[in-house]
Amino acid sequence: MGAIAKARKLRKALTPAEARLWLRLRTLRDEGLHFRRQHPERGYILDFVCLDRRLIVEVDGASHDTEDRARKDRVRDAVLGREGFVTLRFTNVEVRDDIERVVDSVRSACLALPTRSSLRADHPPLSGREIL
Repeated sequence: MGAIAKARKLRKALTPAEARLWLRLRTLRDEGLHFRRQHPERGYILDFVCLDRRLIVEVDGASHDTEDRARKDRVRDAVLGREGFVTLRFTNVEVRDDIERVVDSVRSACLALPTRSSLRADHPPLSGREIL
């Protein structure tokens, strides 16, 4: 199964914690923060991502408590970090019990990061000429 097909399948099968967080992340659109869910990127499926701010939000269940899974998460975060992404990780319990703090953390992290357009502001246009 290709990455896009897998992402589509996962969008239809969110965990309860992911579904709860997704409902709240969608409200951040009013603040100009647009999130995608189950987004394929560099061979990984990201739980949630604000592409404009390059912020990834992961909701980790108990399977992430093992040392092997934690090592894989560190590798994944490093690979995506080299691409300019910042990853925030929350547990299912945090999302269930303290959703307000989770959403506030996500909002604060997003607003602290530059937009992709500002990251490219110092680069010349592709043609090498100024756009008038």
